[in-house]
This record gives sequence, C-alpha cells and structure tokens, in this order.
Amino acid sequence: MERPGQQQMADAIADAAKREEHLLVQAGTGTGKSLAYLVPSLLVDGPVVVSTATLALQSQLVDHDLPRLADAVEPLLKRRPTFAVLKGRHHYVCLARLEGTSVEEPDDALFDVGEAKPTRWLGEAGRLGKHIERLRDWAMETDTGDRDELDPGVDDSAWKLVSMPARECVGAARCPYGAECFAEASRARAREADIVVTNHSLLAVDMLSGRMIIPPHKLLVVDEAHELADRVSSASQAELTPELLERAARRCRPYVDDDVADRLMEAGDTLTVALADAPAGRVTDGLPPVLGEALTLLDGGGRKAIDAIGEVKADDADPVRKQQAKTMVGDLTKIAQRILSGSEHDVTWIERDDRGRRAVVIAPLSVAGTLNTHLFHERTVVATSATLALGGQFDTVARSLGLPVTTPSPALATGASPAEAARDAVLRASAARDEADLAWSSLDVGSPFDYAKQGILYVAAHLPRPQTSGLSDPAANELVELVQALGGRTLGLFSSRKAAERAAEVLRARAPGITILLQGEESLPILVRKFREDRNSCLLGVMSLWQGVDVPGDACQLVVIDRLPFPRPDEPLAAARSAAVDSSGGSGFAAVSVPIAAVRLAQGVGRLIRARTDKGVVAVLDSRLETARGYGPYLRASLPPFWYTTKPDLVRGALRRLADS
Repeated sequence: MERPGQQQMADAIADAAKREEHLLVQAGTGTGKSLAYLVPSLLVDGPVVVSTATLALQSQLVDHDLPRLADAVEPLLKRRPTFAVLKGRHHYVCLARLEGTSVEEPDDALFDVGEAKPTRWLGEAGRLGKHIERLRDWAMETDTGDRDELDPGVDDSAWKLVSMPARECVGAARCPYGAECFAEASRARAREADIVVTNHSLLAVDMLSGRMIIPPHKLLVVDEAHELADRVSSASQAELTPELLERAARRCRPYVDDDVADRLMEAGDTLTVALADAPAGRVTDGLPPVLGEALTLLDGGGRKAIDAIGEVKADDADPVRKQQAKTMVGDLTKIAQRILSGSEHDVTWIERDDRGRRAVVIAPLSVAGTLNTHLFHERTVVATSATLALGGQFDTVARSLGLPVTTPSPALATGASPAEAARDAVLRASAARDEADLAWSSLDVGSPFDYAKQGILYVAAHLPRPQTSGLSDPAANELVELVQALGGRTLGLFSSRKAAERAAEVLRARAPGITILLQGEESLPILVRKFREDRNSCLLGVMSLWQGVDVPGDACQLVVIDRLPFPRPDEPLAAARSAAVDSSGGSGFAAVSVPIAAVRLAQGVGRLIRARTDKGVVAVLDSRLETARGYGPYLRASLPPFWYTTKPDLVRGALRRLADS
C-alpha cells in the first residue's frame, strides 16, 4: 500500500543525513514512520541509533520491522543488514552478583549482615531462593542474559539480587567475570551492528555520562520524541531517603572505622526526623534546619567514608561489594552537596506516597541546556512523533529539546513577546550555544487517515467549568448519555483516580448490560484484552491509558476525556517552571502548563483512530476547550483535524448510528 507521507518522511531523513542538518518530523498515526526512518538509515555510512520511549515500540522494531526490512533489502545490498538491542546494565543478569548471592541468605536488598533477621525472612528466603536457583540455571543456558528473554519472569525483588546497576559496576577489567559479562557482550554486539535500538532512559544516561555507553554513530533517530525531555529530567533527578542512608552505612562498615559508619547512620536518623516534620511539596524558602543538618552530616561522613574505602583493586577480597559501597556513598554524598548548594537551576521538594515512604528529591529546572549541549553535537538527530507540532508549530517542542528558535513564541494567553523571550532564556538555561551547528528544519507529513470523515471531536461546551478532581454530576450525566447511545465500546480517560472511580460507579448503576472495566481492578493487559473482546464494555482509567493503548476497529468507537490534562498545582517541577516564567515577566501557565496539556490531550485523542476503517467520537467533557479564548484554539490546533461540534444531540445521534451499523 502506497503511503505518500511515509515516502516524504524517508526522503526528508535521507536529505537531512546527507546535509547533516537536524530534523523534526511529525508523522500521524498510520504513516508507517518506523520504516520511513529505518530505510534511509541503511544508506548512512556507519551505525545508526534508534531510541524509543516504550518497550512496545522497541519490541515492534526488533521483532517485526527490522527482520522484515533485512529480508527485503538483502538482495539489493548484497548482504544482510545487522541490528542489535542495547539496554542498561540492570536489564542483564550479572554473573558476579549471581555468584555472590546466597540462596540461604540474600544480600542487603533484604537486610544486611549484623542486622536481626525479620520474621518474614523464612518465607521470603524460600521464595527468593527458588527464583535465584532458577536464575542460576537460566544464566548457564542464555546467550544474552536479557531479563526480557526470561520466561516465566521473576519479580523485581528477585531480579535486583542478580543484576548490577551501572553506577555500582567495577568494570570488566576488575571483575572476575568480565570476560563473560552479558552487558559487555551486548555492547560489543551493538558496536558491530548497522542499526542499534535503545531507549530514551539509556540515551539520557549516555548523554549525562559523556556519551560513553552508546557506540559512536552519525545518525540518531529519536522516536516518540515528545517524551525525551521528561526522560532526561528523570535521569537527572536524584533523591535521598533514610533507608538509603542506613543501607549505605551498613555497606561501607566493613571498610571504614565504626565512627565513620555511625556518622552516616546518624545522618539517616536526622533525615527521618526532618522528613517527618517537613510538609510535602516544594522547598522554596531555604532548607528546613533539621534537613540541612542531616545533609551536612551526610556530606561530611560521606567524604570520610570514601577516603577510608580507598581505591578498589582487582585483587581485593571482594571488589564488587567494595565498589558497591564506595559508589553508593559517593552518589549520596553528591546528592547532599547538590541540595545544599541551593542552585537556582535545580528544584527541591519533599515527597510522600500513600505507603508512608518519604524522600527529599532534586531535579533540574530545565534540561533544554543539557540537551543542547549533549544531544545534537557530532551527530545528526531526527526527532519524530505523532505530537510535535503543538498549536500547529514546532517551536515549543524545539525549545524543550534545546534547539535555537528565532521566531517569537505563540502568543497563547499573554501575547507578550518580550515575556516569551524571557521565558525562553529561563527554560533554555545559560549553556553556551553554537547555533551554526544546530541548524534544523521541520516537516509535518500528516496522516493517511481522513480524520474529518472518520471522527468527530465533540466538546460539551454547555457543561460547567470543572472545579474539583472528581467527576461532577453534570459531567457524569453527559458520560452516561454518550455511553448509552453507543452501547459500550468506550475508552474513558480521566484526570484522577477519584474521577475514574466515580465514573465506574455511575455507569454500573445507570447503564445495565454494559461491562465496566476499571483500571486497578485487574492488570492492564487483561483489562485491554477484555475491552477488545467485549463490544458491550467500557474501559476506564487514568494517565497511563492516555498513550500506548492500541484498540483498532469497532471495539473502541468513543473516547471520553473528563477534563483538560493540565499538570496539577502540586506537581513540583511544573510548578517551579511556571514560577520561573512568571518571575521573568511571562505567563507560566501559557509557557508550561498549556504545552504539557497539549501533548497529553493529543496522546489521549489519538486512541480513537488507529486504522483507515476506524470511525468514532472523541468527547471532551471540559467546556474550556471551546470557551477559553487564549489556549482553547491552541489545544485544538494540536489535535488531528476531526469534524468539530459542540452539539450534544448531533453527537448522540451519530453514536446511535454507529451502534446500529
């Protein structure tokens, strides 16, 4: 089947690689963008790296697209192109860790030497012991050591005992199992491959570590590029918990004097007190005194511990555990120093979850400067996604990726170009830029789908403006009427767990005969399978359903979105970035919250039309998409060109006709 957008995208990538000019490509659902970038990649002299955000896309490339492509081009190239998958070290079983883990007594992932064994130890040890025995047997048979090839799998607690985080690895030269290391073997395969498939998380770590992990290459394709900045933010984020400090103290105790280890334990105790007293949320007016005391104790104790541990040598009694202790203490000490420095480029907050876990977290205010410095130089970058042209323009995404933008930002809610210029200065940080090396172009190849004929975008403009995180009675009534008109086949995307549960409660009471599937009541794969198979069902859930759920055909003909997905006021990073823009004279809401909502909304709306024959309705129960003069048109311009209406009777009639057909 001919796809003009796919051909246009492939030609543009080939041209960008030849001219060594960066390229942003928006490719709508159904374009076939994977082949559009894989085919020209084979014409590049040297290896090409493809980075994805999701395991689903990575699996599609490795298991489906690349083998088919290799078969097709082998007669033309007179050789078979090769490809490899590159993942982080923790994805591979570590032979040194496996050898040092006792079935009878696993290491300090559960508890440490000298600590009293908890009552749960006997049952936990038996379960973990069986997993470790099976992992040992598997390690003797596997060619890759890749966790994704272990079937059946093991849970995270068992895998943690036999894998090695990159920061704790002593390196192949100092490890007794270096010559047999699965992670090192995966890197060797990647160095020899024509195309290397990796993920955004490892790409971020590679950039932050000086580009020492991923093999040198001339072309980098970033698929699902709208998620890259967030993944780099996550990789740059760090946290401290009392449990981490106590574990570090126990790990280094065999290599330091008791007073040094005790100082680290004291820091953990002080941090426990500090986090118990501090409210959750951003730290904006300086560190609370007790928190500052805990960090100072950690800084001093950590420095002494590192000096006492000294150099890790290959002939040490246990170089792996010694390196783990030194690395862990070193990492925690650096985090304490970073928080104590109080840099204006970082955001610090106190975090609590429903299980009582507490932490102090720090993350960069912006990663645009990091991306500008480390992503684009000495290679050509092609960034692609179905959602790059927010508000119909590429500038917002380009800024978030650290690319220079010379045109004024969209006016959005303020219309003040000086303020927008100040916003750019804040979010792009203060890194020096050689803009001549960052020439870039953009392309929107559209989609093969006829959105205006295949779908309706309905905004319930008559509903009151949403006021709470739950589902209002008028919105609930609207939801019931829409679902009843179609008889099911509805994917409900909600902004909060409370709203999703309220929707399930109302539909179960007022829509008899329709199966209501609620996220959290069963595993997500099972819920999605049931939704596909039962035409009289509705699947309701929260943010993880907004992207990645693919249900083509008539199993999903109505997507309901309860409210515009702006970040919550208590999301620390978004709030801090908004405050930074406000303080510079701009509109933080327009500059930060609206683009976030645009990406999320486009991803959610994209769940409806997944094939040329799909038909249906996207219903947004938030009147602001129609009534907000500033950002409403911007958000609508970020969506596929559906036929647009605010008339409820018309939409219910269309849904009834779909049900009858």
